[in-house]
Amino acid sequence: MTLPSKKRASQNRTLTLTDEEVLNYNSKYLKPDSKIDKNEIVNRIINQNIFNVLDILPDKFVDLLFIDPPYNLNKKFSTLNFKEMKEYEYEKWIDSWLSKLIRTLKPTASVYFCCDWKTSISAYNVLKKYFIIRNRITWEREKGRGAKNNWKNSYEDIWYCTVSDKFTFNTDAVKIKRMVRAPYKTDDGKPKDWQHEDGKNFRITHPSNLWTDITIPFWSMPENTDHPTQKPEKLLAKIILASSNKNELVFDPFLGSGTTAVTAKKLNRNFSGIEIDEFYAALTLKRLELAEKDSSIQGYSDGIFWERNTLQEQKKNKPQ
Repeated sequence: MTLPSKKRASQNRTLTLTDEEVLNYNSKYLKPDSKIDKNEIVNRIINQNIFNVLDILPDKFVDLLFIDPPYNLNKKFSTLNFKEMKEYEYEKWIDSWLSKLIRTLKPTASVYFCCDWKTSISAYNVLKKYFIIRNRITWEREKGRGAKNNWKNSYEDIWYCTVSDKFTFNTDAVKIKRMVRAPYKTDDGKPKDWQHEDGKNFRITHPSNLWTDITIPFWSMPENTDHPTQKPEKLLAKIILASSNKNELVFDPFLGSGTTAVTAKKLNRNFSGIEIDEFYAALTLKRLELAEKDSSIQGYSDGIFWERNTLQEQKKNKPQ
């Protein structure tokens, strides 16, 4: 079933599905009822309840685990509703499925767990039982409504963990290109740690755990869908490039509209994921098909991540 139709502006590029498309994609999901072979799961989407799949997933097939579960809020996801719990109940709920994902991870695997300010502590309490917690990434959500009696919530957290002390982290793959407002020069007048391009100055910097260069998908972006908590491809690209290598497998047990799988495909990784909702699973398959024709990622070009809105500006001003 498709989501209720919305009246959209003529320039709205939000990806949509017809009832016929949802029905056609239904035959392309993996819907296992017995133990899944490692080769069977590669580049396939599982359309089932996570609790029906956990015990039949293969052992040690995941190189990078990206987890974006429902936050502890009352939230409607297409045909499903998530109900807010008491804090200890939410921790217990996380543990009920996270504990069963441990055996799917390779000893060298990395884990990224998304949360908001309210669920960050609950997530940490469970994660520390099973993994080495290495950092907490905070990323800015520039979108969102204000509040009359509180501060506007404009950031989210991602806990970065590893299974062991042997893991992948490709620093050079996730450097950021920043504009330099007050460039320094050496004594002989040469740029110091920056370069001049097309009338502007830039510096390539190391990545930090504070991400302010992410744009939330919105109506004019082709990656946008009607999923209420869709993560940006640029955010996933940072994680996938940093913590996996080409042809390794990225797994997402709460796949949503498929950003993890789509970005992994665009970056020449294998992927797999679980999504309970048929409409969102269908959106994932449609996005994967589109990724075969267009592998671009907003804000990422020629192996470099650009600050928000600076890449298009630079292309616009570049001589033809």
